[in-house]
Amino acid sequence: MGRGDGSGRIVSPEGADDTGAGILHVDMDAFYASVEQLDDPSLRGKPIIIGAPDSRSVVSSASYEARRFGVRSAMPVGQALRLCPAAIVVLPHFDRYLEESARVMNIFREFTPLVEPLSIDEAFLDVRGARRLWGSPGQIARMLRVRVFEETGLVCSVGAAATKHVAKMASTISKPDGLLIVAEGHTAAFLAPRPVRALWGVGPKASEALDGRGIHTVADILDTPLDVLRRALGAAMGDRVWNLARGIDAREVDTVHVEKSIGHEETFMQDISDSRVLRSELRRLADRVGARLRQGGWEASTIAIKVRFSDFTTISRSQTLGEPTAVGQRIGDAAHDLFAAVDRSLPVRLIGVRAEKLRPAGGSMMALWDDDEEWRRVEGALDGAAARFGKGVITRATLLGAARGGGTIPSSPRPPSDSE
Repeated sequence: MGRGDGSGRIVSPEGADDTGAGILHVDMDAFYASVEQLDDPSLRGKPIIIGAPDSRSVVSSASYEARRFGVRSAMPVGQALRLCPAAIVVLPHFDRYLEESARVMNIFREFTPLVEPLSIDEAFLDVRGARRLWGSPGQIARMLRVRVFEETGLVCSVGAAATKHVAKMASTISKPDGLLIVAEGHTAAFLAPRPVRALWGVGPKASEALDGRGIHTVADILDTPLDVLRRALGAAMGDRVWNLARGIDAREVDTVHVEKSIGHEETFMQDISDSRVLRSELRRLADRVGARLRQGGWEASTIAIKVRFSDFTTISRSQTLGEPTAVGQRIGDAAHDLFAAVDRSLPVRLIGVRAEKLRPAGGSMMALWDDDEEWRRVEGALDGAAARFGKGVITRATLLGAARGGGTIPSSPRPPSDSE
């Protein structure tokens, strides 16, 4: 597999066989960092880290120049700077990333309506029905890469294959700024030498379980009986790995995305023991989560919190609500209840709030009375003020004061829909 720093990169030559490779996976290269370099040309070619200029915050993204020193996403900024002392730390600008994401996704939809955004910077495209209009999958992939660069100044990598899984593997191997095509008939030869970690869903624990049985590559999986895989990984995962190793992936490109969760988290500049401060931060995060739920037209049935202590021990707790909600006040109340039950013997380094088990807003039957009616009106007014005057113009009095962290970071921010 290609590595995060671009080493091990493989690309297809001009005119490569693209028979049956009608699924594209398009991945923007170092997206956050690339947008910052686009907005500030003086940053081009330099190692940059996207995050708060504080050793305790975490890396949201990094340019390839920084990645070659071992800098990775989710790494503490202090550790990243020790690996790459010359790196420039740049504050994230998520509104700009969403803006550029919308432009990129619109370009994708000009080639095919069958676009499945996976995140703010990547998507699957089904181009099997676009041959008559645009040409073969390889031709479409090359045109798409040129269009994205010409219209946005940003660079993407593309994998083309017969299935989503293989297309995503191919785009990873081709990064940065590459195109790798795996013709349907070449799928088995492409997969065989890949490490087991390259397969979808095989994380460190599953990889360790397979390594312990002498299963290191996809070719090894092909030589392993299904019952052995099931014993090592469990029935469901064993079946999945058995199929993926053979290039079997029945998933279609799904243009209707169902949001799974929405969350925000904060890494503090100093570890915090004061329960009042922590409860205040939970309320701040809950309000941000509620606003994003309302903006997306969702309600949450489950609220979860994440707490990371000073020794980096991390726990999570969740609570299912009696009725789904998008009201920040109720999300905050649930977060407070969960936090009150946490045994805290150490100061807190990071705290987060997440809304889970989402459903379209208004889908539940109305109760005889609405306990959230008053807060719903208040938060609706806040949404209107934010839309008119900008975020943060009006906030709770209890949340006023100096920032304690590097700014709340949305977890896996979604790209804007094609209607926005």
